Amino acid sequence: MSAQDDEMTPATAPLENDDLLSEILIRLPPQPSSLPRASAVCKRWLGLVSSPGFVRSFRLRHRRNPPVLGYIHQAADDLRFEPTMDPPNRVPRGCFSLQLDGCWLLGCHHGLVLAWDASRDQVLLWDPITGDQRRVAAPPGFDMDDLSIGRTVLRAAGDHFQVVLLGYAQEQNLQFAICFYSSETGLWSNLIETPVAGDTIDSVEMPAVLVGDSLYWLLCLWGTRDPSVVLQFDLDRQSLTVVQMSKDMFAEDKFWMAMRAEGGGLGLLSLSGYTVQLWKRNTDCDGVSSWVLRKTIDLGRLLALDSKRAIIMYAEENNVVFLHTVGGIFMVNLETLHFNKLPEINIDSLMCYSLESVYAAETSIGAGHDGADQHTLVR
Repeated sequence: MSAQDDEMTPATAPLENDDLLSEILIRLPPQPSSLPRASAVCKRWLGLVSSPGFVRSFRLRHRRNPPVLGYIHQAADDLRFEPTMDPPNRVPRGCFSLQLDGCWLLGCHHGLVLAWDASRDQVLLWDPITGDQRRVAAPPGFDMDDLSIGRTVLRAAGDHFQVVLLGYAQEQNLQFAICFYSSETGLWSNLIETPVAGDTIDSVEMPAVLVGDSLYWLLCLWGTRDPSVVLQFDLDRQSLTVVQMSKDMFAEDKFWMAMRAEGGGLGLLSLSGYTVQLWKRNTDCDGVSSWVLRKTIDLGRLLALDSKRAIIMYAEENNVVFLHTVGGIFMVNLETLHFNKLPEINIDSLMCYSLESVYAAETSIGAGHDGADQHTLVR
């Protein structure tokens, strides 16, 4: 064949090349209905999107922008899932559940659920999407009796995970301590401690929020000029420090929580009456930090609220809050201000956590992915 014949030979169309087609399909939105819809095109597409390797790559690619599938809450000895998405992306209510005899739900982050098994003195890790479970012995020298302070689980590079527990001791001053576990080493760290001026801790308003390489907890304290402080745990340096707050910000009776600020960085949300204020921590060229009010939201006009309202969850990857009102539970996107009302359900507002994860639903009858039992989506 001549060079001229080679030039006239048509190139393979992208959709006829399996490698190129896979690169196209892996860029589909991370919604639960994406792969089932793609699989309905033809048997070839079905074969591509139903392979375990493709599903793992799809989940990995979208790990940083997962949808809010719903939330996990504890009911007696069970962990139950409640969906939040609309059809055709609505995952069935019974899709993810786990019976935990004598265990307590501690949190959910990066699509991983953290629980405490007091009878075995173990921390339990559960991935609702794959069904995988891991148990880790409690850290030595760490008081696990009071788990109301802070705890979180994070995905790390590869298939590794990290567990962070925050506790405190009350002596002359409050002494906070972090214990950190990495599945890569299989070891708990030594206690990482820092003192905080104050007589006693009142509450942790919300679970830790991950901003960059640091976890932040907003704490309410008694016996101090500033009623609240933020603890920062740098995951890379494994250091625990106190972020100073301005007492002027807490002059009114408000609900506060730490969050990711729009555009990156540490932010705070305050709720007073029907008004939400979003604050951002700025640092000037001299290294001096201050808090700047970036946005004010009138929830009364947005949702036509009645008297009862409380923020019960925060989905940090989507910047969404769950608001409990007399009219029901609403999801509110703090950037777009889009909202939707969730189905009525009796839940303990202190024991529920948003599930942000990529779910690849089954693509045909009897098909499964990634070692998990898959379920057909609600139409």
